[in-house]
Amino acid sequence: MSLTETDSEESVVWRIGTNEFDVVDGAAWDTHAHPDRHELLWGARGVLTAETEHGHFAIPATQGLWIPAETSHRVIAAAGTSFRCTFIDGDIASPSPRTTAVALPDVMRAVLDRLEAPPYLAAGPRLHAEELVVSLLEPVEASVVDLPLPLDLRTRAIAEALLSDPADDRSIEEWGHHVGASARNLSRLFVAETGLSFSTWRTRARMRRAIEWLSADYTVAHVSRRSGYATPSAFVQAFRREVGRTPGEYAARRDEDSAKSA
Repeated sequence: MSLTETDSEESVVWRIGTNEFDVVDGAAWDTHAHPDRHELLWGARGVLTAETEHGHFAIPATQGLWIPAETSHRVIAAAGTSFRCTFIDGDIASPSPRTTAVALPDVMRAVLDRLEAPPYLAAGPRLHAEELVVSLLEPVEASVVDLPLPLDLRTRAIAEALLSDPADDRSIEEWGHHVGASARNLSRLFVAETGLSFSTWRTRARMRRAIEWLSADYTVAHVSRRSGYATPSAFVQAFRREVGRTPGEYAARRDEDSAKSA
């Protein structure tokens, strides 16, 4: 997929193009795939997440998310979020066959900004800029929480409510009254559909949202309250169990990856 735009002097064929998005009230792009182009989400300010067949990813301002061509994905941006989306010709070699975080050194951010769509650079400079971007793409470690979603209408309603408000501490018996099912049946459905008990699923849902908020630079105290923990220390312990590091270590590692790529 090579796209062509005509300016006053010449026809410019471009293989990489960047668009900027500012989300005022929150937005979600339904699950879709691009068969002939890769997608790079980056430059996020606010809470930007992507759900793909390879996991659920929060996109911090310090990194980008590479989504290979043909990968089904859904993108969710909270109110007040801004970000950039760069589409890359599917013929260009992918740095990874799976969705992955990538380093974004300052020079790469500057070049990606110049590779606006439609193109404003002339053909020669644009070709050199695109080659530079491709050479700088480097996967880095990303924190992913495996959280399969249940399919039954009742368990799915509970799951979506907990993802919307992970601080909701209703018991499974109380949820049963809410959706019209017994606690025993709901417990069985959660295990059958997700492989996780209701309690474990809720904990992972809290961690998934916590990673989103930490990536948007909210404080640990703020995230712990919003995630449903009575104290920051309780949240830190739960985060370490599920993610393998403390929230502070997660933030430090993220900043370290950013510094290395600068």
